[in-house]
Amino acid sequence: MEKRITGYTTLIGLLATPIKHTSSPKMHNEAFSYLGLDYAYLAFEVGPDRLEDAVKGLKAMQARGCNVSMPNKTIIHEYLDKLSPAAELTGAVNTVVNDNGVLTGHITDGVGYMTSLKDKGFDAIGKKMTIVGAGGAATAIEVQAALDGVRELSIFNKKDAFYDRAVQTVKDINEKTNCKATLFDLDDKEALRREIADSDIFTNATGVGMKPLEGQTYVEKDMLRPDLIVTDVVYMPTKTRLLEIAEEIGCPTMNGLGMMLFQGAKAFELWTGKEMPIEHMKEFLGIK
Repeated sequence: MEKRITGYTTLIGLLATPIKHTSSPKMHNEAFSYLGLDYAYLAFEVGPDRLEDAVKGLKAMQARGCNVSMPNKTIIHEYLDKLSPAAELTGAVNTVVNDNGVLTGHITDGVGYMTSLKDKGFDAIGKKMTIVGAGGAATAIEVQAALDGVRELSIFNKKDAFYDRAVQTVKDINEKTNCKATLFDLDDKEALRREIADSDIFTNATGVGMKPLEGQTYVEKDMLRPDLIVTDVVYMPTKTRLLEIAEEIGCPTMNGLGMMLFQGAKAFELWTGKEMPIEHMKEFLGIK
């Protein structure tokens, strides 16, 4: 990278914690280099306590923008000037674009997930999905799935700080789309078992499965069946415990690498106005 860094190089950042595991700098810097674009992408270990200062810093340095990951997705809007309609609807931001000092928040996770499903050959339209999670990425997936034509969503989450958000998400989906959404307490294991049994797709949209929760999963092996599509938004490790037991059952599976690629491709386009070279990036990242 040092051979292409110049006095004109434009900075793009990633604000999250933990973040050392991320593949986003590798992905975006390769795409910049491949297309000959004078940008550099760096990851910064930033949590909610330093998020406002970090956003001010990026703005002061005239960075082109940044990505945002856990736990900052649902609070960064407080420090931005505008939100895209999708970001406003989901209450989460994963991409910020700086247009001459005006910071606009976008959410590309939902598009990334649905595109990765399609790219993998999995058809979710008109189907039922059970999904665990109510954070920023989960909400974006749920809203985009409903908008794209998923027939029914069973959403599970613990009664934590995100549960009220899930209540609002279900209300918005039922009022504004043709999808039927229902919210369940994740501690109700019998409800989880029942809803998975009646679903075409099961998705983990939480951080369970990655450090420091590596090796953990919300489901038991006998909740799965061979014709159930099982997906996980986690991509490091590439095979979570959920995907391991799903493969033992014979389920078609998908990890979060495809979602990372396609949500990143949308962010890349927002920053640069160029399309990310998808096929090259798949080969570079080892995505099959």
